[in-house]
Amino acid sequence: MTSPQQIEIPPPSPDDVLYEKRETFAVITLNRPVVLNAINWSIQRRLWWALGEAEKDDDVKAVILTSNGRAFSAGGDIQSTPPPDKDPTPSGMQINLKIWEMQKPVIAAVRGYAVGQGHELAGMCDMTVASEDAVFGELQIRHSFGPPILVTPFLTGIKQAKEILMLGERISAQDALRLGIVNRVVPADELLSTAEDMARKMAALPQKTVRSNKLLVNRVYELAGFHQALAYRADPTIAGILGTTAEEPDPHLKVLREQGWEAFRASRDANYTDSQ
Repeated sequence: MTSPQQIEIPPPSPDDVLYEKRETFAVITLNRPVVLNAINWSIQRRLWWALGEAEKDDDVKAVILTSNGRAFSAGGDIQSTPPPDKDPTPSGMQINLKIWEMQKPVIAAVRGYAVGQGHELAGMCDMTVASEDAVFGELQIRHSFGPPILVTPFLTGIKQAKEILMLGERISAQDALRLGIVNRVVPADELLSTAEDMARKMAALPQKTVRSNKLLVNRVYELAGFHQALAYRADPTIAGILGTTAEEPDPHLKVLREQGWEAFRASRDANYTDSQ
């Protein structure tokens, strides 16, 4: 299989997500660099497994989520084919909630693009470190989609959340820091070492307090409606506004299926330029 740029795409592999235990923390690495770590069923299965490994290992006190290649994740893989078997595949929501609900802290180390589902995956982590070349953004509005995981309003203020979700622009690392999307911005060659230092510090602190403080902060957001916000599609008012059903698919996806990638991309990006 080839990408729209005629690049040969490797088939799904157990190595699509790598797991490594280092000292007192684990490093989980998204490893589909040819397609900018676009999220497909293979990544979802392997990421679920890797998070489970870190969760059950008492020697692992913190987790770093990072990537190989020039992007953290370009979002959902719209070219992904269905899995060849009937094994269960966790949804993006399940994976994000696993990070949220894990007692152990999870640090995202982001280089390059973290957009769409990649933006949300990094946002759901407890802390996010970005390299100076990182680019964030909720670009789904270009596809006429709402956000798969509605985490952005909980990361930023109301004005900033509306700007991100309603304009669909790319956000530089420094702007992401200003908006509250990331904790720190560092040179690219210091990205992983910075995340490792944070993991070591948290591993050295009293674990009961580290975990209870994560729980306390999360609970504040849950009391403010975090879970209800994530399940926004189930809200009758919002469902009525969105007005999409299985019988009436999104028009851009219909273009993709019937006319192909180039027509889809032209339709999607009609009002955007590469400078954004």
